[in-house]
Amino acid sequence: MEDKIREFLNSRFADALIKEDNFRDQQSFHIKPECLVDICQALMDDADLKIKYLSDITSLDWLGHEQEKDGRFEVVYNLYSLDHRYRFFIKVRLPDDKPRIQSLTSLWSGANWMEREVYDLMGIEFEGHPDLTKILTPDELEGYPLRKDFPLTWEQPAFSWNKDDPPEVVK
Repeated sequence: MEDKIREFLNSRFADALIKEDNFRDQQSFHIKPECLVDICQALMDDADLKIKYLSDITSLDWLGHEQEKDGRFEVVYNLYSLDHRYRFFIKVRLPDDKPRIQSLTSLWSGANWMEREVYDLMGIEFEGHPDLTKILTPDELEGYPLRKDFPLTWEQPAFSWNKDDPPEVVK
């Protein structure tokens, strides 16, 4: 299956491919951001590959690492073929100043929540998303907690919702 995906991408999207790597039998294709939707659509439509499942979307912050030169942020799309039982990754690098990429919600409705999570925690915008709002952090929180330059703080959580209730007696 690895060779089929490689051949498919090289024959149809050679200009979009930046590099390929294979780490611990996990195949990854690094592509140009502007080609993401077209590549994913083609993978879904191909009757032989049958890449129908977007398993996950996650992101990395390369701030301070030598790989930051390729773009500070990396968005990782975990794709899976149920028929072939094969998983691989599409990776996209984005710049520090305005990290944004096209949304995949038009292809996979499940991308909705995954993109919102990446937006909320890393600040990467997904253009064309139907409701790009916070999903995990409080509305008043400024910044993005998974970025490496997010300030580390410590605060005692106040669990006060039942502070005036009498304690329960356990028998």
